Amino acid sequence: MSNETPSVQFWNKFATDFMPFADAASKDLPLGRLFRLSLFQVTVGMATAMLVGTLNRVMIVELGMGAWLVASMIAIPLLVAPFRAFIGFKSDHHRSALGWKRVPYIWFGTLLQFGGFAFMPWALMIMSGDAVGPIWVGHVGGALAFLAVGAGMQTVQTAGLALATDVASEETRPRVVALMYVMLLVGMVAGAFGYGLLLQEFSIFRLIQVIQGLALVTLVLNFVALWRQEARSRDRANIVEPPFGQVWGKFIKQNHAARFLVALGLGTAAFNMQDIVLEPYGGEILGLSVSATTALTALMAAGSLVAFGLSARLLSRGTDPCRLASIGGLIGLAAFCAVILAGPLGLPLLFRIGVALIGFASGLFAVGTLTYAMGLDAEHNGLALGAWGAVQATAAGGAIALGGTLRDVISEFASLGLLGPAMNSPLAGYEFVYLLEVLMLFAALVAIGPLVRPHGQHRSRRDSSFGLAEFPG
Repeated sequence: MSNETPSVQFWNKFATDFMPFADAASKDLPLGRLFRLSLFQVTVGMATAMLVGTLNRVMIVELGMGAWLVASMIAIPLLVAPFRAFIGFKSDHHRSALGWKRVPYIWFGTLLQFGGFAFMPWALMIMSGDAVGPIWVGHVGGALAFLAVGAGMQTVQTAGLALATDVASEETRPRVVALMYVMLLVGMVAGAFGYGLLLQEFSIFRLIQVIQGLALVTLVLNFVALWRQEARSRDRANIVEPPFGQVWGKFIKQNHAARFLVALGLGTAAFNMQDIVLEPYGGEILGLSVSATTALTALMAAGSLVAFGLSARLLSRGTDPCRLASIGGLIGLAAFCAVILAGPLGLPLLFRIGVALIGFASGLFAVGTLTYAMGLDAEHNGLALGAWGAVQATAAGGAIALGGTLRDVISEFASLGLLGPAMNSPLAGYEFVYLLEVLMLFAALVAIGPLVRPHGQHRSRRDSSFGLAEFPG
């Protein structure tokens, strides 16, 4: 018999039913410690909002830089993304006299973020003409600053997620994954709103102050996130690091890792290719105002937030992670079809519904794939999560760049009449991108289908055939 009063029982049930991350904690990982650990995701989100949002606009509009140059700088962090698997591997086998394996990499990544943001103002001063020196020096300095921040973000996130996997129990891991995604979104939203408020009266010096403040906040929050999170082990002082190629070869052959990474890359590319054309589609094709198209980002984020909470609940009840990712892919097909039809039919409401569903579907897919990655290799969590991060970041960045390029190329062909009179419309470029995303989602579902565990059964690891035979009905 429980000694709890009915009111206590009600509030305990309320906490777990309506606060989906209240039960992410465990005896070894209390809720306060878990939220503190997740602060590294907040700093990554704030850095993303600064690079992709604020600096993107300022360098193009206020500083008059070419869009191609700004896009190249923003893409520089992607050069580091393929090395995330190696970073994770190094953190798995880090030899440390202090007994840590994840903490040194998170701290080193933090210093890279701090250094990049601390150096960036000097590059901006030269590019704006407020400092003496050739403009190309500012461009080179800006590229180096973007590279440092990007490398820091990739390192912090890879080692941080590996640390979260280390300290979370298998039962609470799905909810921890969802919480980490929510905190990343919180960092992006808080950063975007904060920068907007601080830069209402814009000047280059005001921007420099904001960037310097972000560098300091990153340092402080990541230090707080790391404090007393990882247990020290004397054995780490004598650890012998095996060859990376040997460990990678063993990893890629087990648990359908290669199939999973292919599905992850296809699905991530499918959900992210439309990022660069989403708002232009709403403005040019459906005639939405600037404020209305800006609200689309918030609408997509809201869909993702709902998906994160639902994912935590479903995974904690035993839903297979690949099944969850597959459901996200199926919903994504419907979402992209809604967006495709909204243009020819002239239905802004259908477009908004499609956008919200894209956010919801991509949230399910992301949490499902990350949860699966966390369970791929218990001995090499860092390698598994680094591989996930490398594929995810590279596929997302490449898809965004490809989406913008394809939209411009197809639109130009259509305007020249090379696609026939029926396609001589600004709609052609956008529709081509969305149709390509539909095809990529189908391919992702084909790849991930055999990984889905049937209800109440365990899958044989020897089955490696591609196909839809075992896709969940």
